[in-house]
Amino acid sequence: MVSTSSSDPLRPSDHIDAPDPDRTPGAGGRGGVNQPRLGFVGWLRFVWRQLTSMRTALLLLLLLAIAAVPGSLVPQRSSDPNGVTQYFQENPDLAPVLDSFQMFDVYSSAWFSAVYLLLFISLIGCIIPRTKHHFEALRARPPRTPARLSRLASYTERDLPAGADAATAEAALVDAASRLKRAGYRVERYELHGEASVSAERGYLRETGNLVFHTALLGVLVTVGIGGGFGFAGQRVIVEGQSFVNTLAAFDSFNPGRFFDDAELTPYRLSLNELDAVYETRNADAIGQPTDFTAHVTVEGEGNEPTDGIVKVNEPLRVFGTDVYLLGNGYAPTVTVRNAAGDVVFTDSVPFLPEDANLTSIGVIKVTDGLDEQLGMIGFLYPTQGVLDTGAYTSTYPDLVFPVLTLNVYEGDLGIDDGTPTSVYTLDPTDMEQLTGGDTGVDSLELMPGETAELPGGRGTVTFEDASPGGDAAAAGDFSTSVKRFASFDVHHDPTQGWVLVFAILILAGLMTSLFVPRRRIWVKAVTRPDGRMVLEYAGLARGEDPNLDEAVRAFADAQSTDVPAPSGRADESSKSAT
Repeated sequence: MVSTSSSDPLRPSDHIDAPDPDRTPGAGGRGGVNQPRLGFVGWLRFVWRQLTSMRTALLLLLLLAIAAVPGSLVPQRSSDPNGVTQYFQENPDLAPVLDSFQMFDVYSSAWFSAVYLLLFISLIGCIIPRTKHHFEALRARPPRTPARLSRLASYTERDLPAGADAATAEAALVDAASRLKRAGYRVERYELHGEASVSAERGYLRETGNLVFHTALLGVLVTVGIGGGFGFAGQRVIVEGQSFVNTLAAFDSFNPGRFFDDAELTPYRLSLNELDAVYETRNADAIGQPTDFTAHVTVEGEGNEPTDGIVKVNEPLRVFGTDVYLLGNGYAPTVTVRNAAGDVVFTDSVPFLPEDANLTSIGVIKVTDGLDEQLGMIGFLYPTQGVLDTGAYTSTYPDLVFPVLTLNVYEGDLGIDDGTPTSVYTLDPTDMEQLTGGDTGVDSLELMPGETAELPGGRGTVTFEDASPGGDAAAAGDFSTSVKRFASFDVHHDPTQGWVLVFAILILAGLMTSLFVPRRRIWVKAVTRPDGRMVLEYAGLARGEDPNLDEAVRAFADAQSTDVPAPSGRADESSKSAT
């Protein structure tokens, strides 16, 4: 119903009361609100609007960041397959459970991909309508001046000089419009009920930055997806003095993108010359903690001169379109096995996997030919041997101060003759006879660099070679170079790296713009008071938080009021007085 001043003088005459929701029309009883049925199409529209809201996009972005956390807590098959193998060995009960949830393949898992795709769809649904609305707003005129500026919080006024007339007010408004344009505002003149005013607004760059931020974020998602499809990641363990050729067969593990063609691999040779490890020696609370790892390498491409380079942790080497990362390192003791006749049947530098911070390492040596039976050895390397209270050996320092290698020897079928692939880091002794260690009654073989031990039963000998230049470091009591090191490299190719960098810069620029550019509206109106005075009213309005708006309106009013020209009549009188 329409409320009149006679029925309720406190309400305006055009006020309309809302119907009573507790009454059913014509029934006089109480009832609820009747809502329309959405139907199937209505529910689809509702779900789409919820999915494409900015709140949902931010929630999905946070969820994606949380979903990526497990990828940094457990090793991933795509980047550290050896670490996954070691994790299964150390956690035989927990690892299968985590694997059932795809925790070792986080970034290609079904749940991570679902969040990724939902975020992708949500951003598209947010950006397109907001961009359309933003372009329409850019073409629109600034809003009309409110009838009562004094109702706005950021309001102030300045008196025009005594005797000011319409020409003076017009000149003041022209001056205000000019100042606002120079300050970057879009300006429009309005006339309402004989009162002239200037309406100005600026800050649309804030929304532009917001759209750039979200569009660039979408660009990152797209380019990362494309890069994952056309790129690859491969891992290779290289021992000091050995080389790796960038071919498919040379990788220890290889993870190509869906659209990758191995013919795109650029052939080049990467040689590991030396791996330097620096450990803390001064801080008593951090003795033995690694402070730096540096891999000195030589790269030689087809038709190119060899070039030297270094690879550090978080400092990859860019070579022939690939990034070479240093993932891990350890020791690779050089072991030689001879048969009873003294012939060499095995010699190699075997990478041992570190088990703790002091690089107590475990490795497997497999001798397939040259002996009556195949031979397998499980070795433990202690860079600086120490003894626990239980009598067991351990390493007390990660560098080579007093290196000792112990070997448990097994004889029998290694399980490789039937063609079944097996890991070089594991040995299944189920069908083999243990010759040393354990319950055999024969002590494990114990060697230091340069020493040789007899295999049980006159089967031959095993030598822990001194790998230092000249082979005389151990004899001189200096073991620092007597055992070779190995480095685990990740060779990564991403054809969209440049685009990701561009979009990342745009994300930062858009975010900074949207945070620090205020969106404001300012109005200036010339008003004649009932007592005949003419004043300029100033008011501002901000979209969002703008703590400096009041000060900005007052500063603008003060700056303009000092330059308002005197009325033409008063100027003539001043001229006559001077004469």
